[in-house]
Amino acid sequence: MLRGRTTVVTAARALEQRGVPTYCTAIALAEIYAGLRAGEEPLTAAFFEARGEVVLDGVVGRRAGAYLARYARSHAVELGDALVAAAAASSGLRLWTLNRKHYPMPDLRFYDG
Repeated sequence: MLRGRTTVVTAARALEQRGVPTYCTAIALAEIYAGLRAGEEPLTAAFFEARGEVVLDGVVGRRAGAYLARYARSHAVELGDALVAAAAASSGLRLWTLNRKHYPMPDLRFYDG
């Protein structure tokens, strides 16, 4: 969305117009801020301020650990992906991603915008 993909921006605006809340995790913040380009700071800050935050707690950590034990070798799932998946699944939220191959967890639901 922050890179201006038309289909993603359109879907996100439709959600906002319907009053559907969206959320992020500290993982998303870290990943986005790590690749921030000069001048993108205000837009990025506004993007995250417009969303709720899913807190990473012990429940999420244990679930992420289980995901890593099960999928790290077979699907190359890394810590960040396991935490994001566990946060979404533990919160009953749908994960919106363009790269589903990193999320083979059968209990994870996706947003199909």
